[in-house]
Amino acid sequence: MKTFYEQVYEIVAKIPVGTVVTYGDIAKMLGRPRAARFVGYAMSASCETDDLPWHRVTFADGKLWDNEWEQVQRNLLIAEGVGFTKDGHIDVKKYRWDAVNVSTSQELHDLPLKF
Repeated sequence: MKTFYEQVYEIVAKIPVGTVVTYGDIAKMLGRPRAARFVGYAMSASCETDDLPWHRVTFADGKLWDNEWEQVQRNLLIAEGVGFTKDGHIDVKKYRWDAVNVSTSQELHDLPLKF
């Protein structure tokens, strides 16, 4: 069985260029709608991974991480064509990935959280 982090990364790897998804969106895709904070923990652990598009995951209001990676995330998103509002947030409605048909490799709804 894959760990929760591995399940998160499996979804993140599928996010298309020029789109974003929220921590809550990923939690819902995993059948864990109240686990957005844990998705955030997984993403914090992944930001130095070159092959995972970690920069495409954002807060529900389009705010970016408030840490040393914020400018890196912003630059990567701008390079992909993602626009920002005057307050520096992403227009999530405009750039949100429509991931209705995304599935993970197994049915996860009833699995225990394994980190």
